[in-house]
Amino acid sequence: MTTITKDNIIDSLLSSVQPNGNSEAVQIIRDNGFPTNKHEEYKFTNITKRIENKIQAFQQAKPFYLTEEDVTNAIIKNLDADVLVFNNGQFSSELSRIGEGYSVSTIGSGESPFTIKDLYGDSYLALNNASFENGIYIQIPKNKVLDKPVLILNLVKANEGQLITPKIWIDCAENTEAVFIDQAVSQDEETYFLNGSVEIRTAANSHIHYYRVQIQNSEALEVNNLLTDIHRDSTFTSFLLSLEGDMIRNNVTLNLLDTGCEGNMYGLYLLGGKTHVDNHTNVDHTKPHCESNELYKGVLTDKSRGVFNGKIFVREDAQKTNAFQQNNNILLSDEATINTKPQLEIWADDVKCSHGCTTGQLDEEALFYLQARGIDKDQGKALLLYAFAGDVIEHVKIEAFKEYCIDLVQKKLGTNF
Repeated sequence: MTTITKDNIIDSLLSSVQPNGNSEAVQIIRDNGFPTNKHEEYKFTNITKRIENKIQAFQQAKPFYLTEEDVTNAIIKNLDADVLVFNNGQFSSELSRIGEGYSVSTIGSGESPFTIKDLYGDSYLALNNASFENGIYIQIPKNKVLDKPVLILNLVKANEGQLITPKIWIDCAENTEAVFIDQAVSQDEETYFLNGSVEIRTAANSHIHYYRVQIQNSEALEVNNLLTDIHRDSTFTSFLLSLEGDMIRNNVTLNLLDTGCEGNMYGLYLLGGKTHVDNHTNVDHTKPHCESNELYKGVLTDKSRGVFNGKIFVREDAQKTNAFQQNNNILLSDEATINTKPQLEIWADDVKCSHGCTTGQLDEEALFYLQARGIDKDQGKALLLYAFAGDVIEHVKIEAFKEYCIDLVQKKLGTNF
């Protein structure tokens, strides 16, 4: 076990996690270092410093004793789904419930069935590539529609300071449809660093949904990367609900690589206490006649902090692009903070693109209107906040998961805001 200090965090991490043979990833880390607030992409989220301050020693997490009952208890109520279980970031085939119509194979250290290039690269993504031990490769064959969602369930019980590195590749052939639900569940209140990566490749005319909910313990640190390559006439939709954790960084990249593509990104973050959530998104339009839609909303109270940085790139060949991006926020306390930066970079001239952001307080006139009709102030406040959040949740197509998200949001708004 290696002690982490400000001066030796790179050597500390690399020696502790026992790099898996991916020399290119290790070199990226050594060349770039881990980001600080002097790096533009991490200006408001210095997770490297938070790791230094919170974790006195570091080592890679190992699987813990886990039973089928533990898995059953963690599954979302009324959700009829296949279940792929990760135990402290390592795939557990014996506890998983794999259905028909797709295959799941284990990917060992240093292997990679395919690689999706992030627009900016990231040392924490490189750390995941350099240190994962037991990832999975999901393949959906041509013309297959999965009749059940696939729940990716990562159960976490790490000693203080442990690094957890789940790694997933999803390869969707032509004319496929599937829904994936990704959830990490803390089994205790220890501090850990979850550094995950999901890479998804969609072939022509495939339609994929990827949902993730973040409700870990209040000490959890996380960097989460979702990277996609989207091909001709395909649709990809991501949904992210962030509710709990210490400091969380979400990187979502959609590469629209052929004509007729559609990429959708929806996010909702309800933050209290000192929780810090940073959503960084990239949409890269490279070909004509493609569309992207992005809506992220946040409600923040206490001393919580949110960050949103959304980038849309429209390349010279991407004529007839239609791109929409919006970030809206409500601050419920004087000490809550949001830093928001929507961005457009356009090299084509025949496009329809818009972006914007709003930050404000709860509508006092609407609250007074509800009180005048017999609804008490707290209930009226919760109703207005739920109405604000509801149009993000409406993009979830799996009813049991939608009800689960609605229940989480209602509890959060009813008790913490």
